Order: sequence, then structure tokens, then C-alpha cells
Amino acid sequence: MSLLQHKDASGNTVSIVEMGARDGLQNEAAHVSAIIKAGLVDRLAASGLQRIEAGSFVSPRWVPQMADSADVFAAITRLPGVRYSALAPNMHGFERAVAAGADEVAVFAAASEAFSQKNINCSIRESIQRFTDVCEAARARGIPVRGYVSCAMGCPYQGKVPADDVAMAVTELLALGCYEVSIGDTIGVGTPVLVQQVLNRCLQQAQASQLAMHFHDTYGQALANLLAGLELGIRTIDASIAGLGGCPYAKGASGNVSTEDVVYMLHGMGLDTGIDLDRLIDTSYWICTQLGRRNMSRVALARAGSVPDEGTCA
Repeated sequence: MSLLQHKDASGNTVSIVEMGARDGLQNEAAHVSAIIKAGLVDRLAASGLQRIEAGSFVSPRWVPQMADSADVFAAITRLPGVRYSALAPNMHGFERAVAAGADEVAVFAAASEAFSQKNINCSIRESIQRFTDVCEAARARGIPVRGYVSCAMGCPYQGKVPADDVAMAVTELLALGCYEVSIGDTIGVGTPVLVQQVLNRCLQQAQASQLAMHFHDTYGQALANLLAGLELGIRTIDASIAGLGGCPYAKGASGNVSTEDVVYMLHGMGLDTGIDLDRLIDTSYWICTQLGRRNMSRVALARAGSVPDEGTCA
């Protein structure tokens, strides 16, 4: 079934979860001030984004760039209708996120047994059960919990990841109380056929409305992979302004797919995001200027007339 045929069943609206302020900035080597982070969040919200992951309440030993997330939440100017979320994988992080005013918290697991064993010395199921207290506390306070499943299309340690393992992680996170689970191609090795195989397996355990796509663009496949998921009726996409981010587990891995590129594609397909692309591009160049880095969005580069010169065009 083509995407256009599927639109009547799934609707014309796509929800974008902006990851740049957390997943994007956490990989920056130089410290980014809380004021700049909050300024980014405010500009993203002003462009029409209604779901923004604004920080991470994990140990600063793991992610020093996110140590000031409470300051970021204190500095943002909240807009009505915008959900400001934070990563909070344990009770200490959860309590800090709640105190900071996070509207939603997120927890994460890997779909790869090798990745889970190497990084936290336990199985996938065991790692997910560690979130029980967070999910129960969030439920008691009426705070929604989102889940992430990383390495769903491939792992830097074991290579191929069985689709059954991805589906099992999704099932476990939903059972704990996550309202939505984002399927991550963390190292960006997926292709459309593989993406559909994995997502189809997950759709045996979950509704399309319970799944999201979080694809990195390491091999330039992210937009094609998103289209493959859209054709299955999944309508939530994680993206990162200016393609910010990276993956410490794969040499040369890029950040999450650029929000500008995703919005341009969706609007061209007649799908609604509620996002002002021009304002988004302005924000993209603003943050790249603050960071002193090159913009990784093809759409932003094209709109600015600065597509890299690769020789004479036919």
C-alpha cells in the first residue's frame, strides 16, 4: 500500500519530536551554556514544534553537557500547548526532572543483547525492569513516560539485531506504562526494507500510534527509512535541528535526521506538521552560529544558497 493510499487510515498529521536540545547538544565537546540551550528550546517552540526534549537528568559523569538541565528548564519561556520533556532513567533523575518542571520523562533500553551486556552488564529485559520505579512514580503523578529502544537496526558490537528482540523491548516498555516507544537506528545502518521488516514485527505487538521513528543519517538513508515507516502508518518522528548530534559507538556516525529535511519532505507530501519551515531554518542557522559548526541540513543549506560546490551542474 502506498503512503497516499494509507493517509485516510492514519491521517494527514505527523508529530515531530525535536531532539536537538538534548540528543543533539549532548555530543558537543565544548560546553554550551544553559542560556543558549534555553534559547534554542524557545526558538524551536516558536517555529511550531510542540514536543521538545529539553534536557537530560542523568549522571554528569556520563553526560557532562546535560549537567545544567535544571537551569535550562528554569530559563525557557513556556508556550501553551508545547510539551517539554527530559530523559530520566532512574529515580534520582526522575525526581530532578519533576522538580525542574518536565512535562514528560523518557527512559531508554537497547534492542541488542550485546550492547546491553557490554554497557550495563545485564539483559535487555533486566535493563527495562530497572525502570519500574520510575514508571510507577510517574503514573502516580500523572506524568507520561516515553520509551526509547536503541540499536534497533544494527549494533556496533553484535552487528545484526533480531527483529524479535526489538519487538520484545517494545512489549516490555509498553507493559511498564510507556505510552509511546521510539524505535532507534542509533548508528544509522538501516535501509528501507530492513526498517519495514523491524517495524512490521513491532506492529505485531503495538499499535502504530504507540510507535515512533528515531533514525540517524550516517549512511544517508534516514529520509527513505522514514518514508518506509510512514507507509506502515507510523506518524511520529524524532528529528534534530540542523542534524545536530552523533553516535559515540560508530566512527563517522552522524546525528539524528535533520528536522528541516523531515519537515520539507512531509510538507511536500501534503502532510501537516504545524511547523513554520522558514522559522525553523532561521533557528537552525542561529544554533550553528552559536556552536561554531557547519549546518548538516540539506534543506537549510539549499535555502541559504550554500549547497557545497561539487563541480559543474548538468
